[in-house]
Amino acid sequence: MPIDAKIIVLPIFIACYALAISRKVKLAYVSTGALTALILLGIISWQEVVFQAIQWDVLAVIWGFMMVSFVFSESKMPELIANKILTRIKTEKYALLALCALSAFLSAFMANVAVLFLMAPIAMQMARKLGSPLFRYIVSVGVCANMVTTTTIIADPPALILASQTGLKPLDFYWFQDKLGLGSITIVGVAAALLVLLFLLRDMNKKIEVAPEAIIASKLPTLLFVVGIAVLAIAPQIGVTPGLVGISVGLVALLIGRKRRKQMLYEFDWNSFVFLACMFGVIYTVTASGLLTMFAQTAVNSGIPDMAILLTSIMWLSVGLSTFIDPNAYTILMIPICQQLAKLANISAWPLLFGTLIATGSGANILPMGAATNVFACGLLEKQNCLVSTKEYMKIGLPLSVAAVATSNIILWLVWLR
Repeated sequence: MPIDAKIIVLPIFIACYALAISRKVKLAYVSTGALTALILLGIISWQEVVFQAIQWDVLAVIWGFMMVSFVFSESKMPELIANKILTRIKTEKYALLALCALSAFLSAFMANVAVLFLMAPIAMQMARKLGSPLFRYIVSVGVCANMVTTTTIIADPPALILASQTGLKPLDFYWFQDKLGLGSITIVGVAAALLVLLFLLRDMNKKIEVAPEAIIASKLPTLLFVVGIAVLAIAPQIGVTPGLVGISVGLVALLIGRKRRKQMLYEFDWNSFVFLACMFGVIYTVTASGLLTMFAQTAVNSGIPDMAILLTSIMWLSVGLSTFIDPNAYTILMIPICQQLAKLANISAWPLLFGTLIATGSGANILPMGAATNVFACGLLEKQNCLVSTKEYMKIGLPLSVAAVATSNIILWLVWLR
């Protein structure tokens, strides 16, 4: 990579991100244009993009489970679940909160994007039955599905990366060194975020008067989803790549919905898919250019004396950076930084590590472009002809993220630094 790569990469990245946030240009065009410019300028080769930068396994899982989501939505199972919820909960805000809490719970064990694809059809059915705007439903579900990334060791790749590089075991996520672990702290933060969400939904007071319906639903798509997630969870232990699981469930879904397979492929959110694929290349280039390493060195040399200030600085800086940096790459970079900072400050590295991962996971919810789940949530809304505004999105994403991170910050300070 050229010596002056940072000078070239930074403005291209900033322009790409600014256009993506504005949503005035088609997302696929934004990331494709940025990546093409980086290749043409010789900053990165197409071989690096294809064989190193693009995370094909992630894309395969997204494609496969979106195919499953289509046949699931056509199976009448969403109507059945929505009817069950609406016949038991009599106020709209509590019904939506229940759906969001279920999304958060499922995301502790399943891929966040997969949970969105599972719950979105249910949310759409609920909104239609109540005659309510779809925006709040889909964004709330998407944010809640994406804020539990450190609840369990399998909740998201950063949690697995931390565990593999530090030796954390599954139960260590809840009680570690006679203190609350990463997972327990995350759960409290998520609970705080759900309370904030309930406050944000306070005006949704429509009374629900839905009679039980005898809905006959096909169970095969649901079974496919459950089996697919189970295999995805044990894939590393049996030597199967996640991408193979994604492709397999996608092909089976196409077989189940073979009468509508052309529609399934046509209605697939190719715009968000291409955007995400090319952004892998852009983010890889940002990392390879040394921009993140430069930041790391600055952080190590900052010399912040107070431990509470150090922890808070690391967490809220991670919140800001997580809105545009791949969480996997950021986690890999920040583990040694946190360990070095802890060594220089003569403290345990665990509160810094835990704080970084919690902040990275929750911070990604602030903007529509912060995480793949958010990107696809906005894509679903746009396919339903629902205008996506970054400002309106932030009215939900920002307060939930602040609540989760602030609560976790306080707990880490009380439990790990005192």
